[in-house]
Amino acid sequence: MSRTGLSSQNNLASALALSAALVLPNVAMPADITLRSADGTVNIVGEFVDFVDNSYVIKTGLGDIRVSASRVSCIGDACPTFGTTKADVTLAGSDTLGVGIMPLLLSGYAASRGALATITSTGDGNGTLAEMVADEGFGEPMGAYLVSSSSSADAFEALLDGSAAIGMSARRILPEEARALRSEGAGNMIDPSQEHILALDTLVVIVHPNNPVETLTLDQLRSIYAGQITNWVDVGGNDAPITIVNHAQGSDTRDVFNNTVFNSDIPAVPTSGIVAQNNNDMAATVNSDVNAIGYSGFAFQRGAQPVKLINECGLSMTPDSFSARTEEYALQRPLYLYNKDNSDPAVRRFLDYAISPPAEEVITKAGFINLGVDRRAQAADSDRAAQLNDRNVDAFEGNVMQEMSSLMVDFDRLSTTFRFQTGSENLGQRGMLNLERLVRYLEKQPADTTIMLVGFTDDVGPFQSNRELSIARAEGFRDTLREFAGNRLSGVTMDVAGFGEIAPAACNITDQGRRINRRVEVWIRNSAG
Repeated sequence: MSRTGLSSQNNLASALALSAALVLPNVAMPADITLRSADGTVNIVGEFVDFVDNSYVIKTGLGDIRVSASRVSCIGDACPTFGTTKADVTLAGSDTLGVGIMPLLLSGYAASRGALATITSTGDGNGTLAEMVADEGFGEPMGAYLVSSSSSADAFEALLDGSAAIGMSARRILPEEARALRSEGAGNMIDPSQEHILALDTLVVIVHPNNPVETLTLDQLRSIYAGQITNWVDVGGNDAPITIVNHAQGSDTRDVFNNTVFNSDIPAVPTSGIVAQNNNDMAATVNSDVNAIGYSGFAFQRGAQPVKLINECGLSMTPDSFSARTEEYALQRPLYLYNKDNSDPAVRRFLDYAISPPAEEVITKAGFINLGVDRRAQAADSDRAAQLNDRNVDAFEGNVMQEMSSLMVDFDRLSTTFRFQTGSENLGQRGMLNLERLVRYLEKQPADTTIMLVGFTDDVGPFQSNRELSIARAEGFRDTLREFAGNRLSGVTMDVAGFGEIAPAACNITDQGRRINRRVEVWIRNSAG
């Protein structure tokens, strides 16, 4: 008799709702399989019975349950194996993309072409096959897409040996990987035609919902994961030992966390810590222990309490989609797709869809952050407004702060933010994509819309020189925007302002922090607003 581990979500079979009362210990038997949803939030364990009509049938403590194969992947030795359908396009690499995004994205791609995608597991727990048929499933086959999920490093190995046409990576390609591919004739892997930012994944520090700690400084977070702070009372919590939950060595998620929190000075892991095997396991572990702390991808919090972080300069960083899109939350990573420069038309059609506006809704549905434009009011009681009330400055700087404070409350801020290298007006790949997204967004606004392009700098150099530079940068960007948009924004008024080094978005103590501060923000006002 098999036992069942069940985590339900609204859109699965209604019988699964009973699991809240009937869950049994999650002990897998030899003939058991695990059916896991694409976003990792639903896991059903039971004895495999049959595979019919593109659905798995499994025996559980609730009886036989049928689940569509397009909704889940199958994990376990008892999973059925399918025919050796030859894939027209193979994608390989990060399981964050392969499991978390690709099933929904391939279904969306098929729908965009009027086709139906039948998505099945390859039976090894790491592969997904999407077979597309035209005319919503009644026409001719349109191709098969195989997704092999493992690690980001495997993405570039697969591109190099030719076993994959698209590489999925939760980090940017390394210089040595790019050089190796270039030497084999793959082209310039960081060219916008070959390097595609698909989505953003914010890493969220999470604690149990009943934990009273809602904010941690980065220093406190470092000290916890270094084993120097071991009791919650030392960071404003209960008098209880801290349970550290970490990701496994070598995982992309752990690497991003370590590199951001510790830079190059990564400490030894406390021996008392718990290792989670994936984001889903991480959230489940934290939710089961009131004294636990961990970190997961944005899509995998599963009811755990997110923690706001305070950086070394006292700036608060909120783990939400707006902060991720503005690059003002430190624990985040872009998710990439890579292809060779001689990719065939089937590969390029899919990639064109993946970074198009219709795909943004699919990415959000998968629980990740798309690169669309978000809008937020600049409230008088916001963290930024508090920054501008700093009294520890001289009268000249204080006047500039007051000028910005008075201006910003009349405008909302768009998440689209443009950043520059020192002495450069080059927007880079993400900047050029954001430029098109901004124009599309502004095209839909009322004809009486005004945008304010607001320049900022780092704190290197004299205050007044930086302010002049910020105004010049905003003016230069206005010219770029007008040239790029042509007559598409003829009804939009474009003004500029610059405030130099005030209102930093990051600390100016590192190159990355200074890059974040060299920016042009886009503020917007409609006559009715």
